[in-house]
Amino acid sequence: MVMGLLFFGIKATQDVRVDILPEMNLPVVYIAHSFGGYTPSQMEGYFTKMYINMMLFTNGIKNIETKNTQGLTLMKVTFYEDTDMGQAIVEISALSNRSQVFLPPGAPAPFIIRFDASSQPVGQLVFKSASKTNNELQDIANFTARPFLIAIPGLTSAPPFGGSPRTVEINVDPSALRVHNMSPDQIVEAITKNNITAPGGNVQIGDINYLTPTNNTIKSIQDFENIPLFKGDVQTVYLRDVASVKDGADITTGYALVNGKRSVYINIAKSGKASTWDVVKKLKTQIPVIQKNLPDDVTISYEFDQSTYVINAVKSLLAEGIIGALLTGLMVLLFLRDRRSALIVVLTIPISLISSVLFLKLFGQTINIMTLSGLALAVGILVDESTVTIENIHRHLEMGKKKATAIWDACKEIAFPKLLIMLSVLAAFFPALTMSGIPGALFKPLALAISFAMITSFLLSQTLVPVLSNWLIKEPSGKVAHKENTFDRYRDKFVHFIGKLIPKRKIITFGYLVVSIGVVVLLFTTIGKDVLPAVNSSQFQMRIKAPEGTRLDVTEQKTHQVLDELEQMIGKEHIKITSAFVGQHSSTFAVSPIYLYNAGPHEVTLQVAMNDNRLNLDELKEDIRKRLKEKMPDLQVSFEPIDLTEKVLSQGTNNPIEVRFAGMMKKRNEMYANKLLAKLKEIDYLRDQQIPQSLNYPTLSIDVDRVRAAQLGVDMMDITRSMVASTSSSRYTNKNFWIGGMMNMAYDIQVQIPVNEMSSVDDLSNIPVSKGALRPVLGDVATITPGKGYGESYNKGSMGYTSVIANIHKKDLGRAAKDINAAIESLGEIPKG
Repeated sequence: MVMGLLFFGIKATQDVRVDILPEMNLPVVYIAHSFGGYTPSQMEGYFTKMYINMMLFTNGIKNIETKNTQGLTLMKVTFYEDTDMGQAIVEISALSNRSQVFLPPGAPAPFIIRFDASSQPVGQLVFKSASKTNNELQDIANFTARPFLIAIPGLTSAPPFGGSPRTVEINVDPSALRVHNMSPDQIVEAITKNNITAPGGNVQIGDINYLTPTNNTIKSIQDFENIPLFKGDVQTVYLRDVASVKDGADITTGYALVNGKRSVYINIAKSGKASTWDVVKKLKTQIPVIQKNLPDDVTISYEFDQSTYVINAVKSLLAEGIIGALLTGLMVLLFLRDRRSALIVVLTIPISLISSVLFLKLFGQTINIMTLSGLALAVGILVDESTVTIENIHRHLEMGKKKATAIWDACKEIAFPKLLIMLSVLAAFFPALTMSGIPGALFKPLALAISFAMITSFLLSQTLVPVLSNWLIKEPSGKVAHKENTFDRYRDKFVHFIGKLIPKRKIITFGYLVVSIGVVVLLFTTIGKDVLPAVNSSQFQMRIKAPEGTRLDVTEQKTHQVLDELEQMIGKEHIKITSAFVGQHSSTFAVSPIYLYNAGPHEVTLQVAMNDNRLNLDELKEDIRKRLKEKMPDLQVSFEPIDLTEKVLSQGTNNPIEVRFAGMMKKRNEMYANKLLAKLKEIDYLRDQQIPQSLNYPTLSIDVDRVRAAQLGVDMMDITRSMVASTSSSRYTNKNFWIGGMMNMAYDIQVQIPVNEMSSVDDLSNIPVSKGALRPVLGDVATITPGKGYGESYNKGSMGYTSVIANIHKKDLGRAAKDINAAIESLGEIPKG
């Protein structure tokens, strides 16, 4: 039996999946729908509400939460635990396709992904170059490096972060348009008619079948400049006369900064039931292969490696096992003065652990932080079974019995007490098997690991230990003369003391129970309550917010200032790497906000990894808050989870405290949120108290007079199409592609007015809106009014809500919950709706 356990156990240790966390099987699906240029209110009205109505036909939905920001709707659909998630995703996909009919024209399909612990990134593949631009790195990462990742089993990755996708930029000169009496929409129309995606076909002449490709798609980017903007007209105006053509990139909406320099990185995650450790190990072996296929001035590295947690846990388990074996062996050697007995006890530890791994694999579990924690806990307990058995065998040998008889009597005598001890230990972990949700997913593997190790240890103490004792322990010659020692004298005194207490055992037992229960109740009511114990990590993540509406380049400057302050506080030599994402993801990559969400160009997510955890992380965070408040008072700062365990347990929530005010009237939600925010700022141990939504985003409202427009010969279609090309990009309303580059890829063509050409309200007012005429311009048919609006909107179901968030400093979550509930009650009765 033991040889079988060892053989199959060792094989299981080689084959079992190594992961960071157990399989969560979280019933959560994310739907990301991007459509560049749309405001948060438009995304909510056109997309969110339509999806919610369609989701009524999906079975098992518990709730739907939505975030709407510029050009993005991000939906989190949570199902009940017993829902068939395969069927749920099929239904959501079908209904999403059905929803396309009711969405604005040209809206792309949504991105749908199942959320689990495997969905969270386990590291970053960082691309650096001294000469390449971010957009060039983006193209290299996406089309050169990323295809190599397909060959790694179980690896999945989002599109690269930090750059904009390559496009053909048609940068229009507004003054040149006015000279030639043209509008931006005319440029879009001319390009659409001269660069066409269409099949070529075949011609059969004689015995030959010919392909008939045409130059309906422009061959080179330079040829775009020769597109005629006239047709049957004597006027000879070409695209080069009113615009410059550039092999460029989409409108920049965000940057990745690695160690303060613009860079690009790919988030690495594992999919399905793949092993995180195997995925990361194979990725690291693939990196040199990828590097050989990149330009000489581009280097890649793997950073923020989360797989090290499970490897460190394995090392800790090995250390615990070795220390436990040595200490147990030393104890047996000291008390029994028998090296062979010590060896027998020590042998049971690795056999029990290896057998436990075998049974974990048979039950579909993985080697992860929780199962390793269970095995580490078991090390200290499982040695007791063998130790007691060995000690009792020696006691029977001292009675003068034959070795075989002594072993039999010793094992038979303590078999039932040891069984009760084992069952008592297992009973302590039995409640974990009844848990559900995330607690069940986390603690069931821990309970199983301990149970398998304990059961194996008990069986070994009744089988292997007696057999090895019969083989290895020397039979004493004659009856052993017992010499009284210090321990015997202590034992006799203790037995005498117990004998005096036995007549009063009922009173003593009752008193013991009362005192024990009282102490437990007292400790339970006074001890802090948290989801997980605080860990002094060597990494942290923070969200930085500049004033709403801050331009991307200004936010980037502020991020550099924050990085400078961190280097002064921590010491540059102690910072391993920093990774910041400034602004939003391009609308081309709808999946990216699922992994990292920013609400606008004023927002930054910053990750810092230090070389060690020599600093107290809580105190460091407090110092950072004080320093940034003093040096950069216009910034809002909030610390967020960075460890994978914390991210999964939070299920998408970035702060331990979040209070939501939900209702149909958004202004009322906002009013009560501000009232509670003022109350929370009075609680001294709360930090980073804020309303996370962007509620006062600067706007320039354009109110078109339709009657006036009609009188001047234009309509809303003319005005809107000219506006899109002027303030965002024509690719949102008019899809056009160019095939080129070394990879022969299809790239978007977009007409736009450069950002530096649109720097004032007057520039906006002077946008031409009529074809073939100098007037009218936008200012002739519309009024432009500065104001404030929602830069972000949150919904639960179809109802909007406003959140108040906070972090906790040196207090437990249970205490904070009581104080926050008291603050909510102090607001009085909140009106319905």
